[in-house]
Amino acid sequence: MSESITFRYEIPGDDFTRAGEASSDVKNKLKMMGVNNNVVRKVAIAMYEGEINMVIHADGGTITVDITDDNIRIVLADRGPGIADVEKAMEAGFSTAPENVRSLGFGAGMGLPNMKKYSDEMKIDTVLGVGTTVTMNIHM
Repeated sequence: MSESITFRYEIPGDDFTRAGEASSDVKNKLKMMGVNNNVVRKVAIAMYEGEINMVIHADGGTITVDITDDNIRIVLADRGPGIADVEKAMEAGFSTAPENVRSLGFGAGMGLPNMKKYSDEMKIDTVLGVGTTVTMNIHM
């Protein structure tokens, strides 16, 4: 593949019935493209965690996935409240998810830590009251 391939997804906010559809679609497409299983796993986990965060904490947003010969870039841009304390949000187990979300089995505070763990590079740009953009790179 000498050119990049781009997939774009609109993530609805507060819809747990559809949460995970985009990451599952990318996982299946990467498998069909013959991408290394370890890379597929990392992309699927990192993207799923971000997708769930968009559903829980923001009013949805967009995910753009750019695939080149040597890298998969995932950009998650939400319309949420922003992250007040990124350093605190990166701590495993820290969560601002409401109780009704936790009762569904989400909001354990592992989203951002897992996104960092399963990506080779991660950058968080956040503005309170505007939203958050997380960019992750996973090298092939």
